[in-house]
Amino acid sequence: MLRIAVPNKGSLSETAAEMLAEAGYAGRRDSKQLHLIDSANDVEFFFLRPRDIATYVALGALDVGITGRDLLLDARMPAREIETLGFARSTFRFAAVPGRFADVAALDGARIATSYPGLVDSFLDSHGVAADLVPLDGAVESAIELGVADAIADVVETGTTLRQAGLEIFGPVILESEAVLIQGPHERAGVDTLLRRLRGVMVARQYVMVDYDLPAKLVDRAVEIASGIESPTVSPLRDPEWVAVRVMVPRKGVNRVMDDLYELGARAILVTAIDNARL
Repeated sequence: MLRIAVPNKGSLSETAAEMLAEAGYAGRRDSKQLHLIDSANDVEFFFLRPRDIATYVALGALDVGITGRDLLLDARMPAREIETLGFARSTFRFAAVPGRFADVAALDGARIATSYPGLVDSFLDSHGVAADLVPLDGAVESAIELGVADAIADVVETGTTLRQAGLEIFGPVILESEAVLIQGPHERAGVDTLLRRLRGVMVARQYVMVDYDLPAKLVDRAVEIASGIESPTVSPLRDPEWVAVRVMVPRKGVNRVMDDLYELGARAILVTAIDNARL
């Protein structure tokens, strides 16, 4: 069986479970369950702390796993990212008291508090900066005020929390992270099927199906509005001057597409969600 590591809690857990369920895999019924055999799909799921998943996969104890790119890089283990999964996006930045540091080079010899020492150390090494890291578990915004650090490195969303703590962002982006599928050192049967299924879920979340009727003479202009993944399906109707068109379009902006098609002359425009796909 293909052995898959799944986050057991935290921001990654719920969306990862939903994605696997939409891909046709069994899900656990009890949040305390740590092991699940899905014999119908020839896989085993192991529910682990997100921070530990890269280690289990890199050491070959498990074949693949879902975790964050930040956690993968922070672990400094020889697992590799094989697919981005499109959720749990985050940005890592440096922050300090306004005016304290101009750029990352100024951090040389400084104390930096972070929950991701491996990630930050690798970044500083790549910039030739030697700093003292202060590992903390959880929020690090108070580290400067309490005198244990000169700067922090942490996840930044809107920057509101940092401003409330009297801090400002400086220097380059440390990392753009998101949920990823990672694989260990050995190739395993079943990974290609898992990838196809997960990619099908991501397509289904990003696209919808649009059906409409249209005068046949306007098809070329309609294709300019909505060209589809490859090409729209065009079928004849009883009235020879009209055709039925079916096309996949991005979910984002579909209402604009419907408006433009209506203005062109399309009628009976219907939008249908896609449960899954194989492209």
